[in-house]
Amino acid sequence: MTTSMMISTSSRYQFRLSLEAVFLAKAIIVYNLDNSNQTALLQIQQGVSIHFYRIRSRVRLHFHLHLSLSRALELVSNGFFSIPSSSPFSSAPALCLINDLHEAAPPPPRLFVPNAIAGGTTLTWSQKEKINLANDSREGLWEECDWQNLDADLHYWTRPLRPVQWYPGHIAKTEKELKEQLKLMDVVIEVRDARIPLATSHPQMDSWLGNRKKILVLNREDMVSSADRNAWAAFFAKQGIKVVFANGQLGMGTMKLGRLAKSLATVVNTKRRAKGLLPRPVRAGIVGYPNVGKSSLINRLLKRRMCPAASRPGVTRELKWVRFGKDLELLDSPGMLPMRISDQTAAIKLAICDDIGERSYDVADVTAILVQMLARIPTVGSEALCSRYRIDVDGRCGKTFIEKLSLQLFNGDVSQAAFRVLTDFRKGKFGCVALERPPR
Repeated sequence: MTTSMMISTSSRYQFRLSLEAVFLAKAIIVYNLDNSNQTALLQIQQGVSIHFYRIRSRVRLHFHLHLSLSRALELVSNGFFSIPSSSPFSSAPALCLINDLHEAAPPPPRLFVPNAIAGGTTLTWSQKEKINLANDSREGLWEECDWQNLDADLHYWTRPLRPVQWYPGHIAKTEKELKEQLKLMDVVIEVRDARIPLATSHPQMDSWLGNRKKILVLNREDMVSSADRNAWAAFFAKQGIKVVFANGQLGMGTMKLGRLAKSLATVVNTKRRAKGLLPRPVRAGIVGYPNVGKSSLINRLLKRRMCPAASRPGVTRELKWVRFGKDLELLDSPGMLPMRISDQTAAIKLAICDDIGERSYDVADVTAILVQMLARIPTVGSEALCSRYRIDVDGRCGKTFIEKLSLQLFNGDVSQAAFRVLTDFRKGKFGCVALERPPR
């Protein structure tokens, strides 16, 4: 299926296009809407072929959104392409960028971007149209991030850093107790950070749980887009895992989680009655990494503060049972971490999202990597950084960005500048930004 973007033009034949938009297409086709059989291909000379193929590979996935291309056209432009007035197609009223050269039929002229200015000036939209484009295309643009290359770069960035390791004494003490308590559980509720569901997955959790039923909760759902939520839901559904998206701070998703837990309680007691046993409250353990929101979820479920909760890791230090209605007992547990984190890219993500103790990492190093990651994400990341701090983002060196910010706001204090960026990200000041996507 050929995907296209139609751009209204005037009788002048020179157009300024974003270089990124040009790389998104394999060719520019100019055709006459009155006679669709008249087509002309203007081959694009690719000066940066590696960049072209890299972008092309990711655009195939979500190019149908249209608006990701229209947003690219709005970027600062350096590329000029002219249609000579002597050309037999000089009267063509539209310029069409397409993704597939092999389809002979021209794409239908459905999507028009108004206010496209000919004569070499930058393409512009009205303020209302800009808002609509931003709202509709923000999630689609996130798909354009090259995740495979980003993960490879993240591995490269973390190699020279001091390893991030954090295993406080209370975790070592309660891990053995938790394993014993899990043997008594009917169901386990595992809580992960929705921004990094893979990094907050304990490598030994499945071996601890055995065949027990598990509900997976991805907390902080307000910090990721609906596209991210849908992708993760589909990913875990293929594995037969029930997923609930929640926000323990605001209470979103807690009613669904409560209903699901109680439905499992009904199943357990039905089996007990069939065996001639009396019904009992179903035991559910809530487990997960530090600071993923376990205690906050319990407090929201109970509608009262029964478990200590704070926005820092390591607040819960011991196991605690609480009753949820007549049919369910919940076990709140301290955050569990492996004794040694072998995957340092995951460790950096834990540090960025505040899911590991801050004494285990250097704030400036972690923030520099965060800036470099955000710089790879069009609109959602790089533009959010620029608009918030009024500093141009260079995805190659996050430390330079932090140094500029420190001179601008903190009298050269790099640590304060780094902590500000990290805190702003953790509070969602950059919008909905996930740091992981499901593996393909």
